[in-house]
Amino acid sequence: MKRKRVCWSELAYVFGIAALALGTALMERADFGMSMVVAPAYLIHVKLSQTLPFYSFGMSEYVFQAVLLLALCIALGRFKKGYLLSFGTAVLYGFTLDGAIRLIGLLPPGGWVDRIVCYLLGLLLCAIGVSFLFHTYIPPEAYELFVKELSARYGWNIHRVKTVYDACSCLLGVLLSFAFFGFGTFVGVKLGTVVCAAVNGYLIGGVSRVLESVFEFRDAFPWRQALAR
Repeated sequence: MKRKRVCWSELAYVFGIAALALGTALMERADFGMSMVVAPAYLIHVKLSQTLPFYSFGMSEYVFQAVLLLALCIALGRFKKGYLLSFGTAVLYGFTLDGAIRLIGLLPPGGWVDRIVCYLLGLLLCAIGVSFLFHTYIPPEAYELFVKELSARYGWNIHRVKTVYDACSCLLGVLLSFAFFGFGTFVGVKLGTVVCAAVNGYLIGGVSRVLESVFEFRDAFPWRQALAR
């Protein structure tokens, strides 16, 4: 039996944030539609940046996630310190995303083929990023935490809650697109969003199986129990 390599779960967190940010930046450049999860934050960024140039996509991400965490606290009627750590992850991801967008912006303009390559590579990198984040104990972004906490609090099936959340996020993206840019105008929510919704779960599952066949995930630091409180 082939011996697995050790991957520290803290390092998986770093890899996950980096891959997710780079994948999102590539999908933004492709302009075939963002994932349904980030679509609302992206649309708010596009609208507000027209009058507030400093309001970046990354900033919109962690501001939107702060609102989502507040909604989670209201829904559960309680607050946990892990929610602050989740917001910290959102801020780290936001800054990394803005850096990735600047990096991708250095690439020369391309045609349809380049856009398709960017979209497909972005889709794969996002799946890799989420898969790495599944293998760390450090609190994830508010999107994943929202689904996890609601499911645990009310005993709901997490996969069903995730499906409902994704559908609501996609619907919110469509409504924001219509409200900001006119009825029938799709900004950020396009065919690529539908493709992402259809294949993202399978991609994440496949990548996770590959990672688990290659790596044995271990903790480098004794922080797991403390962060779980």
